[in-house]
Amino acid sequence: MSKQQVTVPDIGGAEGAEVIEVLVAVGDEVSVDQGLIVLESDKASMEIPSTVAGRVVELLAATGQQLAEGAPVAVIEVAQEEGVAAEEAPAEEAASSDRGTPAAVADEQDSRPVDAPAAEQTPAATPVAASGQGASAGSEQTVSVPDIGTDEAVELIEICVAVGDTVAEGDSLVALESDKASMEVPAPSGGEVTELLVRVGDLVKQGDKLLVLRGSPPAAASTPAPASTPEQTPATPPASAAKAPAVAAAREAAPAESSGTYAGPAVRKLAREFGVSLQQVTGSGPRGRIVKEDLHQFVQKALSGKPAGAVAGAGIPAIPEVDFAKFGPVERIERSKVDKLTAANMQRSWLNVPHVTQFDEADITALEEFRAGLKPEAEQRGTRLTPLPFILKACAVALRDNPRFNSSLADGGEQLVYKGYIHIGMAVDTPAGLVVPVIRDVDRKTIWELAEEVLELAARARDRKLSPGDMQGGCFTVSSLGSIGGNGFTPIVNAPEVGILGVSRADIKPVWDGQGFAPRNMLPLALSYDHRVINGGDGGRFMTRLVALLGDIRQLLM
Repeated sequence: MSKQQVTVPDIGGAEGAEVIEVLVAVGDEVSVDQGLIVLESDKASMEIPSTVAGRVVELLAATGQQLAEGAPVAVIEVAQEEGVAAEEAPAEEAASSDRGTPAAVADEQDSRPVDAPAAEQTPAATPVAASGQGASAGSEQTVSVPDIGTDEAVELIEICVAVGDTVAEGDSLVALESDKASMEVPAPSGGEVTELLVRVGDLVKQGDKLLVLRGSPPAAASTPAPASTPEQTPATPPASAAKAPAVAAAREAAPAESSGTYAGPAVRKLAREFGVSLQQVTGSGPRGRIVKEDLHQFVQKALSGKPAGAVAGAGIPAIPEVDFAKFGPVERIERSKVDKLTAANMQRSWLNVPHVTQFDEADITALEEFRAGLKPEAEQRGTRLTPLPFILKACAVALRDNPRFNSSLADGGEQLVYKGYIHIGMAVDTPAGLVVPVIRDVDRKTIWELAEEVLELAARARDRKLSPGDMQGGCFTVSSLGSIGGNGFTPIVNAPEVGILGVSRADIKPVWDGQGFAPRNMLPLALSYDHRVINGGDGGRFMTRLVALLGDIRQLLM
């Protein structure tokens, strides 16, 4: 075995890029070309892949860190033959990497002189293919897809301009996205957009035509500067040096709705996921650039009812900010990403789903006696048998017998999708926040299999080793507070699911058996459901079936 260090390749930016996500953890097995981290620069976001296959033994990069070419990312333990193969990789592959990434292409566009001689413009370095060298006053040029580092077609995910818009050199025209990276195509020169030749969702590749630009006269042509100023030198200043005033001038001249969206590809992608128009967001970054924090704050204000453009039109009164430091010592800490995401999802579900909660108690006296009798066998199997596997199994049978609980709304509520599988999520409380890993095919697994999977998923959740796939595909959720649960609570439906079961703390209570009161172990249950899909009768039948199953676990075999 040998260890190899994976470093940041040439990403085309001397100032480096920010680590916005770490995709692996120490101990993970990775393959060649599997993403390790995600970097984001001003012009592009991209994954940094592993150059070898093996096990991650050390992570050398963290979220928020600025990395440049050559910076260490991770140490991978590989087999000796893999290490030798990696050292013998063709040198030209590494040498060409500076032109193979969208980030490199995008940063090349910013660093080369606008009017560089044609001899200096190699095909790979040309930022935007066009029908001419540039758009002079009144002339038109067709802007095409530049060299994006791949011969395969990529998706056009956003058009940043409209017909009639005036753009400055370097302004973003469209945004492209491949499996590994996203990038913006900048304007090769200033002018007016006269025709759009593509639509959002089109697949394009290098050389495909995007739009037509009509050149406009230089703004300073009528007021020449003194001959001694640097701007009068024959060489045109680099685009990166002139970009800030050009963008500012374009924003003053063009309508706000077309020019006020200065954001990177990762921010644009996040905005699409949130369903937020970037034209409504005020940027706090350099030169008014919109950063992810701006989007999070915008969505938070919208959900809390604060006025924030058209999205916050729900009429919910805003909660006023309070300076708590006036009353005594305080400490402010940043919430984890998982914590904030959970809060946003819960509030979205609460606002969109009409909740109804039904309460009942299940007599689990016999279940607990049976479980206690299995304790020696559980020790032999090297596992621990909690009440949760029995609850999951009972829910699976109740979902099978009440299929409306195993459905989801689709097509804006016009259709109901019934699922032919039973995957149940279990809420797990972790130091980073609440997560819900999903146990698949619960109806087909034994109690012992469920017990092992519950313990495994809970451990992975606490160690933050769950993958996105581990938390997708759920049909129903169980939120068990166990011994800390109190007498009951009202769980929030995890949309697009239509039901969730809240389990509180079991307690010995006197129960009338027809002749007298007897001590019984009673388990409080709370069933919340989406009233658009589930009515009171459906909820009552589900809860009655569930209580019966937990009261007599022999029915789980029927």
